[in-house]
Amino acid sequence: MERFPEQSWDPLDERVPVWLSSSAVTDGARVPYASNYVFLLELRHDEASTPGYAIYKPGKGENPLWDFPPNLYRREVAAYRLSSALGWDLIPPTVEREQGMEYGIGSLQAYIPTDYSCTFFELREEYADLMRRFALFDWLSNNADRKGGHILKGDGDQLWGIDNGLSFHQDEKLRTVIWDYAGDAIDSALLEDVERLIPRLESEGDAAAALTGLLSEGEIEVLRLRAARVLESGRLPEPPAGRRSYPWPLV
Repeated sequence: MERFPEQSWDPLDERVPVWLSSSAVTDGARVPYASNYVFLLELRHDEASTPGYAIYKPGKGENPLWDFPPNLYRREVAAYRLSSALGWDLIPPTVEREQGMEYGIGSLQAYIPTDYSCTFFELREEYADLMRRFALFDWLSNNADRKGGHILKGDGDQLWGIDNGLSFHQDEKLRTVIWDYAGDAIDSALLEDVERLIPRLESEGDAAAALTGLLSEGEIEVLRLRAARVLESGRLPEPPAGRRSYPWPLV
């Protein structure tokens, strides 16, 4: 694969998660400069008229971290499932897959064709409301690495958040470039979405079931408690005192 493709499957197409799980891999290349093994794969499915592309992150290709357990790829899948549970199209379709994967089990995420020079810093003024939603999502998921280049512009006015592997830790680790809206009141419709989510994160809830096997029981419970704090506060968080609140590098 000589260059990044300019077209792929529509990530808003409800068939894409199934296609990601069952397509044949017909081509691929390693993505340069990534700290872990990351591959761009070409996929073909009998129901799709064109090839699709996906980002593959195998568990075997991860460098160990002192503060996160192995298999960060599962947190990529968990971020997509949390976004889906909230009814927010913020994370591209992402599945856990082993069959046909050269380096074994890992995450497979729908590839977003985009202008990679256009980051959060170029998009924030035009898409302030969407960025507030990202800020809330990252608070809920406890994202420890929301860099500016992790927000991609897709077709139209659709924005997507990628690289969510450093999320869902039980300890407070929120590190993000999206502090522009700190202290802003959270839109009532978003608060209603969070309120509906909370009982679904109880041990017998469907959202908890969707995250089981990807996150620990403790991580799911802390996610539920964070959601309750969102409702109690009603405002986006301020940068924490006493620890680093920005990722590095910023992009």
